[in-house]
Amino acid sequence: MRAEATQCATTSTADASEPRSEEFFRTIVENGEDFFAVLNLEGRRLYNSPSYAKLFGDIESMKGSDSFAEIHLDDLELVKRAFGETVQTGRSYRLNFRFVLANGSIRYMESCGALIRNSQGLALRVAVVSRDITERIEKEQEIYNFAFYDTLTQLPNRRLLSDRLDQAMATSKRSGRYGALMLLDLDNFKPLNDTHGHTVGDLLLPEVGRRITSCLREMDTVARFGGDEFVLVLCELDKDKAKSAVRSSIVAEKIRAILAEPYELKFQRENSIETTIEYHCTASIGVVLFINHETSREDILNGADMAMYQAKAAGRNLIRFFDSKI
Repeated sequence: MRAEATQCATTSTADASEPRSEEFFRTIVENGEDFFAVLNLEGRRLYNSPSYAKLFGDIESMKGSDSFAEIHLDDLELVKRAFGETVQTGRSYRLNFRFVLANGSIRYMESCGALIRNSQGLALRVAVVSRDITERIEKEQEIYNFAFYDTLTQLPNRRLLSDRLDQAMATSKRSGRYGALMLLDLDNFKPLNDTHGHTVGDLLLPEVGRRITSCLREMDTVARFGGDEFVLVLCELDKDKAKSAVRSSIVAEKIRAILAEPYELKFQRENSIETTIEYHCTASIGVVLFINHETSREDILNGADMAMYQAKAAGRNLIRFFDSKI
């Protein structure tokens, strides 16, 4: 989650003539679960409610410290900008950002600040109310991962693959560069399951995913398509089809070679004895190039599937490119 900002509260005016009101609000603040802070106009801490002790320990040591110091670097610019606008204009923003605690852990926070002015209308300080939304964010992330990622390999699933392929096709249309889709099927996976059981087979698949990922750029995608099939999407190859074919062939060969290296699989047998086996498993790879929206998503996948089965039929552990003329 990246920092987000929306406008929220309005400016408040400090009124020293209402001590009972101040005492009332202090009682609420010091006994609530939310995090209350008062900052000077430079963002230094003047007051922090006792709830801050859950995050930072001794709250007395926080007085005078920089309130921006623990904010995640990726969120810092937005938080500082919103704080500055609150001080300058009186506008308040609801922010979602991350705190990085002393032990390195991250807490997701939702905060809203309000400018406090004195009786002459001059900016005096900023009051901030925050809430720890870490549990909510983590649950949302779990739901997202379940919907779009394979639980065994943690790779994108078919649903997310469709979106990534659509993005790659749209990118190709804008840039005029070819993309490539590869459909990869493991050649010797079934004997592993038949001999040692699906639990051991489930040890192999994540390692296959890691090896494939190591061969790709950050902009590329590898997804588990189902069973022992994986789909790769390469973006932004070249405007020339022949050069694009060469580049994708180099990647495919690199993947074929690394997947052919032996796998060391450790597991416990029914008698609780830990066992290590060395397993050899190759892959057959079908490749199809695409550009613009000349071919539909379904036709691209079907072409890669046909090429993959041609690699199987030719002896396995091979790479074949889809040829629409065949």
